[in-house]
Amino acid sequence: MANRDPYNVVKSQHVTEKSVMLQGLKNATSNKCLAACESPKYVFIVDHKAHKQEIAKAIEEIYSDKKIKVVAVNTINVKPKKRRVRGRAGNKPGFKKAIVTLEAGDSLDNV
Repeated sequence: MANRDPYNVVKSQHVTEKSVMLQGLKNATSNKCLAACESPKYVFIVDHKAHKQEIAKAIEEIYSDKKIKVVAVNTINVKPKKRRVRGRAGNKPGFKKAIVTLEAGDSLDNV
């Protein structure tokens, strides 16, 4: 694929209880297994057609001022869900999310 704008590849950061927990694993000291996680993980909503290398490159370009290094990218396609509102059938849109693991010591805090 041709070089795309990184803001078209990465749409937004996905903030949920689970994604905030993943970000906090690097600071966890209560559990020995969790304390072994030194690399922070962040969750982003990305374009459906974006592949892992493209996502990693886009994240590094967007946060180039922080000099971060992406170690791994895991992607998940979330399927659309059927909904009913006041008797009318509809769908919630599906999306693709990427869990990005950064190098130990890197952080996207104060974003």
